[in-house]
Amino acid sequence: MTTKRDYYEILEVSKSATAEEIKKAYRQQALRFHPDKNPGDAKAEEKFKESAEAYEVLSDVKKRQRYDQFGHSGLGGNQGFGGFSGGMSIDEIFSHFGDIFGGGGGGFDDPFGAFFGGGRRRSGRTVHKGSNLRVKVKLTLEEIAHGVEKKIKVNKYVQCTTCTGTGAKDGSAYQTCSTCNGSGHVTRVTSTFLGQMQSTSACPQCGGEGKVITDKCHDCAGNGVIKGEEVISIKIPVGVAEGMQLSMGGKGNAAARGGIPGDLFIQIEEIRHSEFDREGNHLLYNHFITFSDAVLGTSTEIPTIDGKVKIKVEAGTQSGKILRLRNKGLPSVNGYEGKGDLLVTLQIWTPKILSKEEKSLMEKLGKSPNFQPDPSSKERSFFSKVKDYFE
Repeated sequence: MTTKRDYYEILEVSKSATAEEIKKAYRQQALRFHPDKNPGDAKAEEKFKESAEAYEVLSDVKKRQRYDQFGHSGLGGNQGFGGFSGGMSIDEIFSHFGDIFGGGGGGFDDPFGAFFGGGRRRSGRTVHKGSNLRVKVKLTLEEIAHGVEKKIKVNKYVQCTTCTGTGAKDGSAYQTCSTCNGSGHVTRVTSTFLGQMQSTSACPQCGGEGKVITDKCHDCAGNGVIKGEEVISIKIPVGVAEGMQLSMGGKGNAAARGGIPGDLFIQIEEIRHSEFDREGNHLLYNHFITFSDAVLGTSTEIPTIDGKVKIKVEAGTQSGKILRLRNKGLPSVNGYEGKGDLLVTLQIWTPKILSKEEKSLMEKLGKSPNFQPDPSSKERSFFSKVKDYFE
């Protein structure tokens, strides 16, 4: 199973990027991987579609909020294009986002011509981005049901306090790069049978930053970051599930020389409960009753995720009967789906060792017509009954 890439990483923007920055980044990606510029390149086409999927989510305020909080899991099966997942055709992408490129339909003609008319694909200086970090957080069902705030200590790269992340001694030992004159990029012109072609790349002297350090900070050796740790408070929303991934923008590794810090991804691990099993937002619980209680009926106490409640066992209850306690399960992470239910399966406890008196009594009862199985009242299987509750 292929792990989906982070949408911000795909568009090469930070989590704090504005709508205009996201739009601009998508335009650059789409032009870079445009099928007309990469004929027959399947990888470029996939990246073209991947960029469109990322933009479709991040350009929508509500989808972006859900993605920021829950990652890909928060989008469910309706991520991008109402269920995109890479399945939209190139023509559909053109139709969907044509206005971004200055025209309807394909809309790529005008800006695409810049590739062959001497225009630069990228301008400005290189900004470093810190790497992302991933941690696992274990939660009990009770914590999942009510939400919790966890504090974890993360070992990571942090900003150097000596140079305040600049990498230069005293934070000011810089000079303009003489190779690119501070632009951060160099342009190269080559002659081809089609004419002169112009390409732009990061300056090799300054790495695209437009400036070079003349006196490096001794503590970070000019990198602007050092190894350290941070205690991070993570607010876990209610209803999360095993394998779900949350994210916190800017809480990953610090970036070199004042760049954009990476993100922190939190993977949820669920601690198995001693009494309940989980099925989505529903909880399953086995409750044992005596043979006499099943025959005569009774009132009994059972646990729930919020405390104990009493349930009524009807006279003549068969083993395997399921009682449904509505809204006694787990809340939905989506919020609008409400809470799940608690499904209580009643199991009749059969003793293995009997006294002589008990054995005699059971033999006598066993001969009574009322204690003989009645095939006409045969109940459906346990699994069939459970299945009904989840359909």
